[in-house]
Amino acid sequence: MDTKSCIQGRRSIRRYTGDPVTKKTIEEIVALAAYAPSWKNTQVARYTVVSDRAVIERIANECVLGFTHNAGILTNCTALVVQSVLVKRSGYERDGSFSTGKGTHWESFDAGIAAQTFCLAAHELGVGTCILGVFDSDKVAEAIGLPSTQAVSCLITMGYPAENPAAPARKSVGELVRYLG
Repeated sequence: MDTKSCIQGRRSIRRYTGDPVTKKTIEEIVALAAYAPSWKNTQVARYTVVSDRAVIERIANECVLGFTHNAGILTNCTALVVQSVLVKRSGYERDGSFSTGKGTHWESFDAGIAAQTFCLAAHELGVGTCILGVFDSDKVAEAIGLPSTQAVSCLITMGYPAENPAAPARKSVGELVRYLG
């Protein structure tokens, strides 16, 4: 699949077949996601893969802040990837000061780039994903035993697609771009 087709064809998948994604496939996705650019090549993104149904159910029932739509997606996925970042690395200088006025925002920026790269790599390999953002970070971290040196960035559900949703309408280029000079 070429890059253009991968970008245009990737969708958020919310229903999965139930067929497990192999460890080998997940590791291939993570290996590709490792090529995502990051602040000063700090490569702060980390991935905790959860296939234990009890842990996924706990996150669905206790960690999504009552957002039942996300709970349903979680209970349907084959595996859950909890993406986290190493804290106090992205956007920081070695002395602990911020490099820019963006502060801790760079952690989110790097996590977003890595999450999208992860999802595009999964799509290339026929695996569907959906990035979820409504959750209690502390409760998710506790549920998966995340080290204190990391912070949860997003949840990515994954599995083989049981649906093939159409692309939602996109804004025109004229609405998205502005030129100076």
